[in-house]
Amino acid sequence: MPKMKVAAGALVAAMAWSQITWAAPPEPYAVTDDLVAAATKEGTVVYYTSTDVQVAEKLGAAFEKHYPGIKVQVERAGSERVFQRIGQEYSSGIYNADVIETSDASHFLVFKDQNWLTPAVPEDVAKLWPEKDRDPDGMYAAFRATLTVMAYRSDKVSAEDAPKTWTDLLDPKYKDKLVKSHPGYSGNVMTATYALSQLLGWDFFEKLGKQGVMQVQSSTEPPKVLAQGERFIQADGNEYNVFMLQDKGVQITPIYPPEGTSIAYGNAAILSHSAHPNAAKLFYSFMFSKEAQQLNDDFGGLRSVRPDVVEKSNRTPLSEIKLLDSDPAAVRDAMEEIKQKYEEYFGT
Repeated sequence: MPKMKVAAGALVAAMAWSQITWAAPPEPYAVTDDLVAAATKEGTVVYYTSTDVQVAEKLGAAFEKHYPGIKVQVERAGSERVFQRIGQEYSSGIYNADVIETSDASHFLVFKDQNWLTPAVPEDVAKLWPEKDRDPDGMYAAFRATLTVMAYRSDKVSAEDAPKTWTDLLDPKYKDKLVKSHPGYSGNVMTATYALSQLLGWDFFEKLGKQGVMQVQSSTEPPKVLAQGERFIQADGNEYNVFMLQDKGVQITPIYPPEGTSIAYGNAAILSHSAHPNAAKLFYSFMFSKEAQQLNDDFGGLRSVRPDVVEKSNRTPLSEIKLLDSDPAAVRDAMEEIKQKYEEYFGT
């Protein structure tokens, strides 16, 4: 079968996918003095990410504190925009990025199929990451896990009046009171839209589209809209920005419906045409370190698959939340249909 072709304007997703037989994954690598010296000589690592810019820059600053001779250049956009940007750049022979991370795991199936990733397995990933959360060929691993949640301003909406289930959002009393993000921009919401379309059917979204929903792009935005008082209930948005706002004193409460809450695994990888390959390896290793993963949790509110990360006591443990897992290959194959149907019900 032919590989996916890349158009200048966008990735062409609706195609057959090839099955490639990969070599065995590389041996895990450690951070050595030689690697640090080579990375410092390169001086820069360019990081394309869909993580909220505050969190991504905090990660970059922590890395720079350890390796002051290396600058982290953070380039942040929504997952689907990062995905499209890589497709556009690589199809044009432009190789700006060294390390990439998005919240849509299906992207990494595409990148791998296109031979756009460098196999690399940091020691911590080899030792601590569950097999399901890392590529068997060593091309990528789960940097973070993000839940897509409903939420409400608890100082503006009582617990009794807040929605409890996804279908509660269809109640007429919530008309013109909701905000949500767009699956054509956000990888978290792409995955969540797939999960809910499978669980509740597209009829749910058709009805939700008639609720006067305030539409924003990134999944980072609905919690901020709540914080600013523009709307008081989010129909979807990411969990970690809810946590970050809670830490700042905003009275905002996440909702975990009994039907289930979508979880998306944000993979990270080193790109095959990295201009700073040693700095990329050093930064990539740091991303999976205890320090970086605990920083993601403490400051960024992100979930980690690393077993020794300690969750804050005021957060609902993942073990107590019914999670909706989605097959990245199924999300990939449904991507164009999701965008088409979503825009039919909510507009662009």
